[in-house]
Amino acid sequence: MSLDSTCRCHAALHRLCRLLLLPLLLCALSGTAVAFDFEDVAVRAKRLAASAYVKPQKNLAGSMAGLDYDQYRDIRFDPAKSRWRDQKLPFELAFFHEGRSFDTAVTIHEVVGKVVREMRFDPTAFNYGANTLTQNDVAGLGFAGFRVHYPINTARYKDEVLTFLGASYFRAVGKGQLYGLSARGLAVDTALSSGEEFPYFTEFWIERPGPNDKTLTIYALLNSPRVAGAYRFIVKPGVDTVVDVKMQLHLRENVTKLGLAPLTSMYFFGENQRSQVENFRPEVHDSDGLSIHSGTGEWIWRPLVNPKRLLVTSYTLTNPAGFGLMQRDRRFGSFEDLEARYEMRPSVWVEPKGNWGAGRVELIQIPTPDETNDNIVAFWVPATAPKPGVPLTMEYRLSWQKETEQRPPLSWVVQSRRGHGWVRKPDDSIAMMVDFEGPALKNLGADDKIRAVVTSDPNGTVLETNLIRNELSGGVRMTVRLRRVDDKLPVELRGYINSGINTLSETWSYILPPE
Repeated sequence: MSLDSTCRCHAALHRLCRLLLLPLLLCALSGTAVAFDFEDVAVRAKRLAASAYVKPQKNLAGSMAGLDYDQYRDIRFDPAKSRWRDQKLPFELAFFHEGRSFDTAVTIHEVVGKVVREMRFDPTAFNYGANTLTQNDVAGLGFAGFRVHYPINTARYKDEVLTFLGASYFRAVGKGQLYGLSARGLAVDTALSSGEEFPYFTEFWIERPGPNDKTLTIYALLNSPRVAGAYRFIVKPGVDTVVDVKMQLHLRENVTKLGLAPLTSMYFFGENQRSQVENFRPEVHDSDGLSIHSGTGEWIWRPLVNPKRLLVTSYTLTNPAGFGLMQRDRRFGSFEDLEARYEMRPSVWVEPKGNWGAGRVELIQIPTPDETNDNIVAFWVPATAPKPGVPLTMEYRLSWQKETEQRPPLSWVVQSRRGHGWVRKPDDSIAMMVDFEGPALKNLGADDKIRAVVTSDPNGTVLETNLIRNELSGGVRMTVRLRRVDDKLPVELRGYINSGINTLSETWSYILPPE
């Protein structure tokens, strides 16, 4: 090749490189990225964990710092200014204003193709209602969170289907559901005497959907004194709204208890624990039990309680098939609350992707004097916690269910009722009435022999067990009469139904809290 030809090739190559690099340079100068995916957030989380923790700045001032509950609720985002409404896309975004306990701003970006742009806070996009606020009150504020809208009940209206607001909390609804329990990105040292650490989602990236998309992809960066993390949420609203979660955690320091896929709910009182004060409602709860599908195939149901003291229990498992906080009671007559409509609150099922190894599903039940407190927490705790410098990557699916709730294939508990064990002569015994329903029981013949297998820990003595066919439901009622040895200690009970060598039901796993 001649020198002129070589020079011409070099010149052409230089022009080509310049054409290829120019968009990169322009993107760098404009603060946008060439591409964006989970790995970009993971790199940020790793760098964040390698640096000293910086506490988020609280920036509320003036009248904004003193808003009460009703005043904050009076600040509403203008639906006409929802993101993507002008483009007539299937999803829309609306935003929450900072205020009250939401006193730190989150950064929210829109990802469009290869371009990332920050969605800027604009106070004119909000209606402040009866609040008297000045420009100085809202100057320098930001978004506290956001919500996603998508049509699930009718094609004519985009329902609110998902919200991210406060710490790492988020919650969703499917068709015909009302908001109830919440999920979290991470739980750190929950119910330990050292105190709980609350990680925060500090930054979000949301991919702009296409005109025919049925899913929305959201990325988030999590931060706390000891943990940084990258998250990806793929949201698919519907009859069951499904959120596929991928996470990668990077620890700054060792953590005593790492709660993964945490769920947070409320249980005030129910059929197994009547209200201690006069109340027109028979039951008040967002969830009534913890359901677990173990790696060995066993199904376990633990009814929830509102204990007088903190109550922490767990189930040791290897590679669980799933767990969830469920609202099995769907009868309006169980609640009689026309405003709260607890029978419409979703159940949430956690389905691991891949093998999670050894660990435990932990259930934390906290005393609450009313229904305003979320007092129930459930999550997965790995047997071996990750070490600083070693990332932990996991994936799982969250399903927000009502019409098609996850249940055992044979039969399941529909209610657990507690009362006095005595019938005629008063004594100190306790009675539990446990109703099972399901196809395995409906298909029983009149001559099929079934029995209840009930056991107790050493603090309880089982006095009597019986099974009664329930002709009204096609199920079976298991009655248990027991006596507590020490009132200051809990009693663990387990029971199931079998026929010969065949198990016909899930395992009812109940705890009587200390009196």
